[in-house]
Amino acid sequence: MRLLKKIMLYSFLILTVLSLAGFVFMQQGTFGKTPNGKRLTRVQNSPNYKNGSFQNLSETPVQAENASFVGMLYDFFTKSKDTEPSQPIPFVKSDLKRFAADKPALFWFGHSSYLIKSGEKNILVDPVFSGYASPVSFMVKAFEGANNYTSADFPEIDLLVISHDHYDHLDHKTILALKNQVKHYVVPLGVGAHLERWGIAEDKITELDWWEAATFGEVKLTATPARHFSGRGLSRGKSLWASYVLEMPAHRVYLGGDSGYDTHFKQIGEAYGPFDLAILETGQYNKNWPYIHMMPEQTVQASLDLRAEVLFPVHLGKFALALHDWDEPLHRVTESAREKQVSLTTPMIGEPVLLGTEYPAKQWWKL
Repeated sequence: MRLLKKIMLYSFLILTVLSLAGFVFMQQGTFGKTPNGKRLTRVQNSPNYKNGSFQNLSETPVQAENASFVGMLYDFFTKSKDTEPSQPIPFVKSDLKRFAADKPALFWFGHSSYLIKSGEKNILVDPVFSGYASPVSFMVKAFEGANNYTSADFPEIDLLVISHDHYDHLDHKTILALKNQVKHYVVPLGVGAHLERWGIAEDKITELDWWEAATFGEVKLTATPARHFSGRGLSRGKSLWASYVLEMPAHRVYLGGDSGYDTHFKQIGEAYGPFDLAILETGQYNKNWPYIHMMPEQTVQASLDLRAEVLFPVHLGKFALALHDWDEPLHRVTESAREKQVSLTTPMIGEPVLLGTEYPAKQWWKL
């Protein structure tokens, strides 16, 4: 009996220490903050917020109905050896501060980070330049060659746009590094709470619900639906996820964020299309989570639904967040685009895309 009591006491102490350590760990700044005060009121008043969390337009389980823990564990331990490239990712080191063109220019930095220069406006989307997409630096590290741009390379940013609060789109370290270079932030409902915790002034943050718009000079951003989820800590759905329609004086671009395939692409295409360019996620998919990320063939169909003249596949080339070969999305999306006669641009990291003029399409992943 005495031995049993000792075992129970030690077990209790161990659990207490682990719980305390977990609680302290979760207080780190990188986890951000859930909305409160005025932000929480706006969240709760949103038609997209029900039963304590934001909802998708269609029922969207994070995992497939037939997915099992044992099956996913087996898939993980038997995954391909080529989820990361064996050679450094090729890139172009462009001078982002001095680059000028008559047409809007876009520069991709791997995964879902890109800069759009339109006239005097610099618009930076989902920047992740810390070298990892995780709350800790030793997990989900960037591929070699895919993290050669830093905050020092960027001009003053007029608008920093965030699609949702996952670590591969909203990076605590990058937000802090760019803090003195950014004039204004545009984010989905609830995401502003993270930024405020990280020292961003409230008056520099515009939060948008789906179908809400904000105008900044000659640039207009409209938040539109996506099929995904949110959450940086233990809870999900406390902030919204979004895509955006970016309208410039003579061009229109769709900023896709993360999204599974659904009818919202056609709805957005009918309301705002045609688009000069659709930037759509094309990687990190899996049969076990088919509703929150698209297969490459669905990405091509989404670009058709949007009535996009050119498709730019992203969400690849920097992090291994799924089990497929690192270059599989590019092979599959290229083949599907060819079959459906969809124009595709596949620039190298840092290589300029000029809307309506230059759409690089070299298959750099085969080099």
